[in-house]
Amino acid sequence: MKLNVKAFALAGSLFWGTGLCFIAWWIMLFEGATGERTLIGQLYPGYNISPLGSVIGLVWGAFDGLIGGAVLAWLYNLFVDRMK
Repeated sequence: MKLNVKAFALAGSLFWGTGLCFIAWWIMLFEGATGERTLIGQLYPGYNISPLGSVIGLVWGAFDGLIGGAVLAWLYNLFVDRMK
């Protein structure tokens, strides 16, 4: 069974983008908006523990998840075709 590349890419985009945003808001809920740069912030410029940083993380995560999901689904489909 093959994967729909567009649907898988969209799902990865939504999952990763909202996940990064949720993590920032979760930390802000318990520790407050520190504005500290995190380990993830070193990979995604502008992402930090603040409301603006969470929106930036949402955009970076959505872009990264879109590309990663598309590549993963494409590779899966490629391997499925080769196994037949």
